Amino acid sequence: MARGGGLGFGSVFSTIRYPFQVQGSGRFARRPVQVVVRALKDLALLLPLMLLVVPVFAQDEDQNVHLVPHPAKKPEVVTAGAVAAPPGVIIDPSLKTHTKPIRKDVDLVLVPVTITDPMNRLVTGLEKENFQLTDNGQPQEIRHFSSEDAPISLGVIFDISGSMSDKIDKSREAVVEFFRTANPQDEFFLITFSEKPEVLVDFTSSVEDIQSKLVYTVPKGRTALLDAIYLGMNRMRKAHYERKALLIISDGGDNHSRYTEGEIKSMVREADVQIYGIGLFDVNGFKTAEEREGPALLSDVTEVTGGRTFTIGNPNELADVATKIGIELRNQYVLGYRPTSPGRDGKWRKIKVKLNPPKGLPPLHVYAKTGYYAPTE
Repeated sequence: MARGGGLGFGSVFSTIRYPFQVQGSGRFARRPVQVVVRALKDLALLLPLMLLVVPVFAQDEDQNVHLVPHPAKKPEVVTAGAVAAPPGVIIDPSLKTHTKPIRKDVDLVLVPVTITDPMNRLVTGLEKENFQLTDNGQPQEIRHFSSEDAPISLGVIFDISGSMSDKIDKSREAVVEFFRTANPQDEFFLITFSEKPEVLVDFTSSVEDIQSKLVYTVPKGRTALLDAIYLGMNRMRKAHYERKALLIISDGGDNHSRYTEGEIKSMVREADVQIYGIGLFDVNGFKTAEEREGPALLSDVTEVTGGRTFTIGNPNELADVATKIGIELRNQYVLGYRPTSPGRDGKWRKIKVKLNPPKGLPPLHVYAKTGYYAPTE
């Protein structure tokens, strides 16, 4: 809306049409006095009309043009973990603080179960009647049973510390092969870590995205494994599927994390995420105390979630083991039950899965998560 030329009127007055043209001071001064007097008289006659017209015009304008004031723009807040960070940037600043894990209400408890024979081969074809399940020692009715390949959210936690230099090529191949076992509906991400973890590729369904970024990974620095597990678990809070799993590929223990082993163990117990590990350990002996404790650390973290750790000494076996884990995740049994005595005390409730195998089968091994924390309200 244009303003009145040179009069300094506001936007409301600027729409009023004057009966004479307002001129600049130079030209106006050369007009005859009579014209100026006549103009002043006309203006005097017009003023009463203006007093009547202006309020009506202003009200009419207010009724037809609704100017909604723009709200004050709040500072943009980028939630850590909402987007993938560029290389070299930790996506989750909470690594610097110790946040409380999230507990969610439990109605239907889902328990993924893997069954293997004495030769570590997967056993499929079992039925609901072959399983027994207890919650805090109380038998539970299995209301949901499935052995179908449902969509899953996957994450790989990949060690690129300096000690991985002579294994990095085979390790990259293993990551790619693991993701190649995924279904089109699956989603996955990749976290790399040395002295600090970072999300190299955020949730995607493209193996090519992973492969193209892996090419530029350079092994260096120390090993912040526990921090990387924390970041992976935290990233899983953004997952779209009920089933979630992490794969850790590392050649040693931790020597550079902010988080402690106890804190991470508590965290994985509370989260509904299966964790698998591939430990690349030197068969000729461990060079440091951290490497010596590496196998036990991975086993403790994985087994409580219903996953397991595969220990290998030859990097050439990496791709085959990664493929085996991917296939295992897609050939699990999923048991679902509603606790007969659901507690609301936030305490740990122990799960036990037993088998009643068909006759003629050898002794079988059961892998399942060991429990969950009850909701608090």
